[in-house]
Amino acid sequence: MPELPEVEVVKRSLKRKILNSIIKKVQINDHKLRYKIEKEIVKNLEDTKIRKIKRRSKFLIFEINKTYLMLVHLGMTGKFFFIDQNREKFKTSFYYHLDYQKDQKYNRVIFFLNKNRKLIYNDVRKFGFIKLYNLTDLTRISHLKSLGPEPLEKKWNFKYFINYIVNKKKNIKNILMDQKFVAGLGNIYVNEILFLSGVRPYREVKKLNQYEIKKIIKYSKMILKRSIKLGGSTIKDFSSENGKKGVFQQHLKIYGRKGKKCSNVDCNTAIDRIVISNRATFFCKKCQK
Repeated sequence: MPELPEVEVVKRSLKRKILNSIIKKVQINDHKLRYKIEKEIVKNLEDTKIRKIKRRSKFLIFEINKTYLMLVHLGMTGKFFFIDQNREKFKTSFYYHLDYQKDQKYNRVIFFLNKNRKLIYNDVRKFGFIKLYNLTDLTRISHLKSLGPEPLEKKWNFKYFINYIVNKKKNIKNILMDQKFVAGLGNIYVNEILFLSGVRPYREVKKLNQYEIKKIIKYSKMILKRSIKLGGSTIKDFSSENGKKGVFQQHLKIYGRKGKKCSNVDCNTAIDRIVISNRATFFCKKCQK
């Protein structure tokens, strides 16, 4: 599943390609995504303008005509194809670099834009969704209203961290994965953050010292910024606006490295893999305490 950096790359790519575009028509090929796509979306979006494109946690938010908000979650395999029919053979996927001709059967929604262009939502497994809201207040959208601060925001800091974990009995990995605590972190990046912080994923959060908490905050921000700069992690063929694959996976220190030697220069310990809350979890028992 794409995490914060990948969705941020998608948002930036979309802004460069379709911001201020006019949606001339919407064609729904399959209403049955994670949530059923309502028929009204076709009529309501006809001849409207895409005024803003934002990201909140792992959600994409399109502001349409100062009237509607279109909320998109990519799920496991959701992606966008952008096709400019005025430019020969120009096409790009914002997520999962697939063969457009081969995978047309998974085109769930097509947005026909002005200047003879198309934006296509393609989703093999249909775990993503598209919802339209007749409002502009993000805090009233159920998917968004309980989200915590973004990890790159200033308010996600030591004071906030300390106050939140008071009397919490969860382990540190589950806390970081809790979207009410911090919005946008997922399994890949939490593994990486805890490795660089030297903290074992199953440690009880209430037993962390101040130095460890500060390291977790520091490395969270550092890793996410670097991943965004590198275009995200291509675990399953993530690609950005021009079909270029993200390369952050080449810099992963621990995720997916079960049995391999620890990436720290002075450590020869084999990486362990356990399961926490049904998710693969990797750690070095020497470097992480």
